[in-house]
Formats: sequence, structure tokens, C-alpha cells
Amino acid sequence: MEHTATTGEKPMRQPDADRPRTLRRAVVTGGAGFVGSHLCDRLRAEGAEVVCVDNLLTGSTDNLRGLADDPGFTLEVRDVCEPFDVAGPVDLVAHLASPASPLDYARHPLETLRAGSHGTANALDLAHRKGARFLLASTSEVYGDPLVHPQPESYWGNVNPVGPRSQYDEAKRYAEALTTAYRSTLGVDTVIVRLFNTYGPRMRRGDGRAVPAFVTQALAGEPLTVAGDGSQTRSLCYVDDTVAGLLAAAAADHPGPVNLGNPVELSILDLARRIRDLCGSGSPVGFVPRPVDDPGLRRPDIALARAALGWQPVVDVDKGLAMTVEWFARLLAEHAAGPRA
Repeated sequence: MEHTATTGEKPMRQPDADRPRTLRRAVVTGGAGFVGSHLCDRLRAEGAEVVCVDNLLTGSTDNLRGLADDPGFTLEVRDVCEPFDVAGPVDLVAHLASPASPLDYARHPLETLRAGSHGTANALDLAHRKGARFLLASTSEVYGDPLVHPQPESYWGNVNPVGPRSQYDEAKRYAEALTTAYRSTLGVDTVIVRLFNTYGPRMRRGDGRAVPAFVTQALAGEPLTVAGDGSQTRSLCYVDDTVAGLLAAAAADHPGPVNLGNPVELSILDLARRIRDLCGSGSPVGFVPRPVDDPGLRRPDIALARAALGWQPVVDVDKGLAMTVEWFARLLAEHAAGPRA
């Protein structure tokens, strides 16, 4: 929903309606992470200079190997939870910095909360100083274990504020509130996107999420660890589609929040079996206890993304999973071969 500044507040800086936004230089916080590194690649491919800011808590310079010798790309290893600046003009600040898997934010709860609070404030301050568009990568986790299905942006969610996932859920909910306040009171040009489950190359093998877990287990011939009875659902969006959505949101004038995800819904058990088949594996399915507050349903309503951004996912789930399996197979083969001489 648009928030209109009240009398006496600074008016919003709006781009010329007759001229597309010019994206010459972007700052990507969390740019060494899974989604962030793909965003950096895409921005460079489209000609924008990129400054990646990442403390490498869960990100990796391995994700940025393709940009290592690129003069239009700069990596600044720093913590966005501390005030930071970037020299020169900036057209876009894309704030993706945060642990993003249940295993990571359980391991780093305080860092996750700080990334959503202090980190978001510092990134917003940078956008304010530079007169830049600010993009907040929020999450479908703001809907919690939803009582409305599929989830539209108007749904307020069903979140446990003191549960085992609360550090991530509440950090993102606070980040959305902070972004909205900067927009309505300071006139910062902002957009909030809520990312649903994204998958693809560069996911970490041990990050605890279903796709990398099932792929690595299937390739190794190990049992696939399905939580509960596997009836809970997820909607998987291939990373290239997610990045295209991020750029569409950055280029548009809509403030969000707007869902970015694939409305094709799969049960976790179906996902495990699909991945097993794609791997040509004989791995059995094993059932393990389901985590507390694990959402039972997850599917985005993307009507707003279609209307406001002209965006929808185009990569078929099985094709995306096949490309992901191929990437993991190469990665595991490289690790098995050991370091090059």
C-alpha cells in the first residue's frame, strides 16, 4: 500500500514519468550470498557498476569468482550493521544482507536481528544521502504459518514473535516497517519485495534448506530427510526469475510490498521424489521430526507483480531443478577431485 506523506513532510523524489530509470551504479548488500551474487552478475551484464557490501558471514567470495577481475565490480568486506558509505553516485541500493536459511538464522540469531534492524537503517541512510532507489528484499516468512492461502500482500500474517524462526521473521517485518517510515517521513524512494522460496546454483550444500539437502543426499545415495509427513507445501522460484523480479521492482515506481515467487505449489514429499528422479538416484525417503513453526502452506499470489511490474516466473520447476542438480553434481565432483595442482 502506498504511504502518503503528511503536511510538512519532505516530498517524495519521483523519477520523470516520461523517462525510464537510469541504473548506472548499484550497491548490493549481501551481494556475496546466493541471490545477491546472481543479482550482481545480472546488474553487471546489463552495464551497471556494482559495489557489493558483505561481511561474508554466510556469503562467499566463491560466488563472485566470475566478477573477480571485472573493473566495474567492487567487493567491500564490511558489516552493514555498522554505518557505512560508498564514494560516488549511487542509483540503487539493494538490501539483501541477512542470514536466510533456518539453519543460518538459528546459528546467528543476533546477527540476523541486527541485519534487519541496524543493517536496514544504514542501507536506507545510504540511499537517502545518495538520492537512490532503495530495494528491500523481504520474505514470505512475514506471513508466518499462513491462515490465508495463497498469500496476497494484504495478508498481515500469522507469526510467532518468540518462536525459533522469530529472529528472521521479525527482523524482516521490522525492516519493512522501517522502510515504510523512511519513505513516508523522509521521502526516500523505496520498494519492498517479499521473496518466496528461491533455489538454484550457488545454494550452500549444508544450509539446511530442502533443495540443496535433497540434491546432495540423492547424489550421494543417502536417505532423503523429509520433515514430518512431507505434506507441507512450498512454491519454488528459480533464481534467474527472482533476480528478474528484483530488477523489475527496482525499475518500477511501485513501493510494494510485492510478492516475488512461483505460484506452482509442491509438497515437500513430492519435491524430494522429483529431485531423486532427476538425480537418477535410488535413495530411500526417510522421515524426520518436523521443526517447530514450520509453515504448513506457502504459495504466493503474484497478481500485483504481474500488474505493477510486468513480471512473472518463466522457468519451469523441473527444468530449474535439473539445472540445479547439474550444478551440484559438478561442485561435488570438483570437491572429490581435490585442489588443482
